[in-house]
Amino acid sequence: MLPDLRQPLIRDLSESALPRRHWRGDDDEGGVWLFESVEGEGEHWAIRQVEIGAGRDVHRYWWRHLQDEHGFLTDQALEIWELTEIGAAAFEAVWEAGA
Repeated sequence: MLPDLRQPLIRDLSESALPRRHWRGDDDEGGVWLFESVEGEGEHWAIRQVEIGAGRDVHRYWWRHLQDEHGFLTDQALEIWELTEIGAAAFEAVWEAGA
């Protein structure tokens, strides 16, 4: 298995002092996606992601856990115009609850 080349980049972004923003997106099946992002070169890159399925199963992704059999940390810039900005505390509460 090849190493995931995204890991060092995501880790660097996660450990940087860049400001964070938090987002929510809803899918058509009743699931929710939450993202913590940092901005780089005019785009927002996810550094943490929580997926909550319609059945309320929770999957978390970040630089230490980029992917599993359920999904993966997005590898594309976020399309923030399709998302709703949320507060950091709301994101953090869901992140911690999903541990």
